[in-house]
Amino acid sequence: MKKFFILAGFSALISCGSVNHSPKQNFTWEGANMYFLLTDRFKNGDASNDVNFERKEKAAVLRGFEGGDLRGIIQKIDDNYFTDLGMNAIWMTPLVEQIHGATDEGTGKTYAFHGYWAKDWTNLDPNFGTKEELKELVEKAHAKGIRVVLDAVVNHTGPVTAIDPVYPNSWVRTSPQCQYNNYQNTTACTLVANLPDVLTESNLPVELPQMLIEKWKKEGKYEAEMKSLNDFFARTGYPKAPKYYIMKWLADYVEEFGIDGYRVDTVKHTNEDVWKDFQKICQEAFDIYKRKNPSKVLDDNLFFTVGEIYGYGISQKQLYDFGDKKVNYYQNGFKSLINFDFKGDANKSYEELFSNYSKLLHGDLNGKTVMNYLTSHDDGSPFDKERKRTFEAGTKLLLAPGISQVYYGDESARDLTIEGATGDATLRSNMNWTDLQNNTESQKLLQHYQKLGKFRANHPAVGAGVHQMISASPYWFTRVYNDDKVLIGLNLNSGTQEISVEGIFENGTKLRDAYSGQMTKVENGKATINTEFSVVLFEKN
Repeated sequence: MKKFFILAGFSALISCGSVNHSPKQNFTWEGANMYFLLTDRFKNGDASNDVNFERKEKAAVLRGFEGGDLRGIIQKIDDNYFTDLGMNAIWMTPLVEQIHGATDEGTGKTYAFHGYWAKDWTNLDPNFGTKEELKELVEKAHAKGIRVVLDAVVNHTGPVTAIDPVYPNSWVRTSPQCQYNNYQNTTACTLVANLPDVLTESNLPVELPQMLIEKWKKEGKYEAEMKSLNDFFARTGYPKAPKYYIMKWLADYVEEFGIDGYRVDTVKHTNEDVWKDFQKICQEAFDIYKRKNPSKVLDDNLFFTVGEIYGYGISQKQLYDFGDKKVNYYQNGFKSLINFDFKGDANKSYEELFSNYSKLLHGDLNGKTVMNYLTSHDDGSPFDKERKRTFEAGTKLLLAPGISQVYYGDESARDLTIEGATGDATLRSNMNWTDLQNNTESQKLLQHYQKLGKFRANHPAVGAGVHQMISASPYWFTRVYNDDKVLIGLNLNSGTQEISVEGIFENGTKLRDAYSGQMTKVENGKATINTEFSVVLFEKN
């Protein structure tokens, strides 16, 4: 019988014996293991911040604030939840201050719990937490070798409500609505009705919105904000156009807290040169942070940006086609793009999936990468919405070449089909911590993700290395990245496994299976192991 899990006690035993590489020396973005969470839905660590700005109206199912916050994330960092999953990066939904009111599109009221409806980029939304907590979160994450990636929205403001006025027309357009059939009506338009579109194509200097000036004066920060803005524009020479204000505000979080990257929202809905400027401004802020905080620097990686270009997939290589224009976003500020192909490609065999991705990443995309996902906050057709292929999903995601993006609850089979929730709300349910405490199947799945995730984190070869099949049946393959080399077997029958490792590991080499915890030694050019599991993860001991 094939098994993917182990008993909790045995899991703890082998965990203690796992290879413990330095997270500073062993990390590369090309092989990162990233955990994506909705801040409001992950964990409520501070109930005192659950209601702000009189956000008390009853919202539609899963369309109001549920209480998740930075304090809850900090608690799970402290608990080693992310470390035990092998996560070396966390991506959080936007934290900036959101519109105060709710929208109502006929399906019930919706608050900006998701973070994508900015009102003031210079503040954190109190429902999510404070800047002091963000500082604590970043420092604690970095202490454990975990990078922090925030979410950047430059393309639009939040919707207009009775208490949230529209930004002035020197800043935004409110029509036409995008048609998405060519470059112009994908970029110079609003994504949907009542989502004011920032005039990111403009370089014309504009004044600050009067509503922001009044707001900052009430908050006692007007003079400080104006000095900071004036210093930025004087130093950089950029015109005081709307996009550069927003870029500056987002880069402030980099310079002040040392965040490591941004996932960038709605990339294809602006002119592509916007993102080259954004990466440059963030890199300058990152460099300033590192100079001021040399003891807190994790590594010498550049500031990381990964772009959301809806519909882009690895099969398109470096070009995205609007129909009338092709754009290379990798040449416009991005190290990585979200790979919308992966959820479909995951239906292919392991070898077809892995070998094709390795060829693309080390060929046409060499030096760049993609971020693979199977579940997300706005993809209504995930790979396994009914959570019937959970172990397979974890294996394919965590062992595929490229960056892996685990969506919160993938590792615990969080329900994605919530009764009464409409649209993307059903994808954004609260993290199912109770299942991890009480549900045996969820615990087994978590252990599967933990073992694969730690192996991936310990070995950049898994995500960044070159893939080579060694045997088709039983299925074995290697991954090699610089001096890091691993040998992996999948879909194995339980019992004794023997695999030729000539040219891979020398005779006498001690190998450890990171899945079962067993040790073996290479003899006569072969590695032998007797395991009850269908997965073997060989690493040099």
